[in-house]
Amino acid sequence: MENYTYNSFSLQVEGLKVTEQSVYPVFIFLLVSYLFIMFANVGMVVLVCIEKSLHNPMYLLFCNLTFNDILGNSIMVPRLLADILVPPSERIISYYECVVQAFTTHMFATASHTVLMIMAFDRYVAICIPLRYTTIMNNKMVIKLTASAWGVAIVLVAVLLGLTIRLNRCRTMITNPYCDNASLFKLSCESVFINNLYGLSFTVVLLSSSIGSMVLTYTKITAVCLTSKNKALNSKALKTCSTHLFVYLIMLLSGFLIILMHRFPQYSDYRKLCAILIHIIPSSLNPIIYGIQSKEILKISIC
Repeated sequence: MENYTYNSFSLQVEGLKVTEQSVYPVFIFLLVSYLFIMFANVGMVVLVCIEKSLHNPMYLLFCNLTFNDILGNSIMVPRLLADILVPPSERIISYYECVVQAFTTHMFATASHTVLMIMAFDRYVAICIPLRYTTIMNNKMVIKLTASAWGVAIVLVAVLLGLTIRLNRCRTMITNPYCDNASLFKLSCESVFINNLYGLSFTVVLLSSSIGSMVLTYTKITAVCLTSKNKALNSKALKTCSTHLFVYLIMLLSGFLIILMHRFPQYSDYRKLCAILIHIIPSSLNPIIYGIQSKEILKISIC
């Protein structure tokens, strides 16, 4: 018979299952990855802030993506590094810290979609309505788009976690490398039908809105490029849009990989590894991709 501990405020995190021989290599890999993410993304934000030539909507909106990468990894990776160095039985986390970690984890994933959606709108205006770009994409519009991206993400995730927090808990084991909504509501012995229903609706609405906006935006951009004889416009569209689209596809494929791995319980250890890499890989690649593709950033970095 299973022993139940009701509404305990001390939870145990299963974490990553690594052998004694691989503890330090895994720790070093995660530490180096984290330091690189912080250096690259913080450096990108600082560069955009101090360089006046980068004070345009495209880079200001991109700063939302770098801030999201910084926030998402700062909450998850340091805790993961600490847990790797201690035995599984000593990986204890408070319930409140777990809720905060779950909130930031889902904010990271949700804001990645909403921020890339507003960046797609910026590219659409720049390429499809270039003569009105400065009028439409003024400072007020940039603020509105930024507030919308973060506001929508906060509301969606707050409701998601709110439905979970209301549940009474009878278990204490977080069967994941870090806290997320699913691992939290699995602690409950109550019905989680509403949680599953909202979680499914949340995913469908977010993905359909995200993918739909990308398809619509890039269909119109492609139509403009095909009908335009302006080689300079087409070249600009190809460079800026390919960068944005590549970043989006990396994020989207990473998310689909996690969803796919959930369908194969026998590969739970690989799923946990993928859950960590979905934070690390896109966050590491985003500043590199934008830095290499952007002439302005590349020129300033070389100088």
